[in-house]
Amino acid sequence: MNAFAAVVLGLAFVVAGASKIASGPQWPVQARGLGAPQAVVPVLPWVELGLGAALVVQLARPFVALVALALLMAFTALIAFRLARGEHPPCACFGAWSAKPLGSGHLVRNATLIVIGVLVLV
Repeated sequence: MNAFAAVVLGLAFVVAGASKIASGPQWPVQARGLGAPQAVVPVLPWVELGLGAALVVQLARPFVALVALALLMAFTALIAFRLARGEHPPCACFGAWSAKPLGSGHLVRNATLIVIGVLVLV
């Protein structure tokens, strides 16, 4: 079960990273609007691709899963913070594919991914 969960989580990270890269200059603008730290913006898609690929091929699965979970929790905290302030910028989570304003569905999606990440570890 945890190998399957790793592949599912890995694919989510690969799609997220690749779609950010495919968005070109639109992704950094959306990321800044979301409140992502400027230093993180240029490297995040590549980190997501690397984590996702490592999870898919089962490379250092426990360590990579922990890093992925930490990243998901940071994303979720940022989304919750923005929602708590009544702000609804575009998600930018999946590049141009996710221009929808932030909402509670984004928290549910991230919570689901966190549960999958926990399944990778158990």
